[in-house]
Amino acid sequence: MLILIPVAEIMDEKSQIATLANKKAWALVKFENGEVQYIQFFENRAAIGEEWIDFVVLDNKFENYMEFMEEGMMILVKRKEKTIEEIIEAFKFKELDEIGI
Repeated sequence: MLILIPVAEIMDEKSQIATLANKKAWALVKFENGEVQYIQFFENRAAIGEEWIDFVVLDNKFENYMEFMEEGMMILVKRKEKTIEEIIEAFKFKELDEIGI
């Protein structure tokens, strides 16, 4: 499955999540069999080129998430996690909050 995360800088799994307004890039995490297969960074979503992304993780529940929902993504919101690594750990244990209409 693919997980999309807006980040403050392009680095590695230590990159910090950012609000949509403050993001510098997108991190695309391929997560299979309980493990991260890879993390790729993109400056814009158009460059990602994936046909289907399963989840997007947002910084807070007040973000504008409708475009992601319209694309069929499940919307998750972090609690106290700050880095991609922390978000993936929370994802594994279902510790992210889900947004729905």
